Amino acid sequence: MMKIGVMPSSFRVPFKEAVIKARDMGAKGLQPYVTSGELAPENLTKDDRKAILKYVTDNGLVFSALCADFGLNFKAYGENEEGIKRTMAMMDLAVDLGTNVITTHIGHVPEDENSVEYINVCKTIETLGKYGDSIGVCFATETGPEKAVKLRGILEKVDTKSAKVNLDPANFVMLCGQDPVEAVHVLKDYIVHTHAKDGIKLEEGYKELPLGTGGVPYIDYLAALRDEGYDGFLTIERECGETPEKDIQIAYDFLSDALKKLY
Repeated sequence: MMKIGVMPSSFRVPFKEAVIKARDMGAKGLQPYVTSGELAPENLTKDDRKAILKYVTDNGLVFSALCADFGLNFKAYGENEEGIKRTMAMMDLAVDLGTNVITTHIGHVPEDENSVEYINVCKTIETLGKYGDSIGVCFATETGPEKAVKLRGILEKVDTKSAKVNLDPANFVMLCGQDPVEAVHVLKDYIVHTHAKDGIKLEEGYKELPLGTGGVPYIDYLAALRDEGYDGFLTIERECGETPEKDIQIAYDFLSDALKKLY
């Protein structure tokens, strides 16, 4: 059965306070940003990592994944070594924190599969994926800029088993008009983590909305995940709005009710 998690940054409070809020809400997992601040790998000793993991598990939670999105340029293979090393350090941190998934955006997948940019994106994914193969950590790209078939296409080309997908249904709706239900079936072999978010596409741009009030057909989407055998996390993300905790609670209640009806 799918589980509900929260991105602690969505609460907009310090990490330990967010852990308590997630616990009291009933969430089972956390996906923190580890790109800067107190949870960045360069700021954590081995003892620090053990203490953080203990604090989370003592409160009945686990790390569902780590968010490692800091703007690595995947098209600049050969010139992005420092960013690759930094991402690998976050993959090492994932091992220490008891999760096997990191997520990030890879940017727009180039149209021309023979272009230098497309080849470089593949090389960057392969480099990270092969490192993930060696330590047991999936490198999951977040969905959104392109439709599911195009994303699957580049993942099929790379020589690694660890290149996976963090499916964000709202990104599909808001950015490229992709039906999230169809996307689940297209990407079924790659989905290792998901974000629970909602929104709509506008004539110019997009608008994120509280979960259940946007364009994501959540009941059908969750049923598709269930039917494809996904039993991982639905991690609530709320990137805007003036009442984030209220919106997270709305999302949690919506998902809890939907899951009870699905199983």
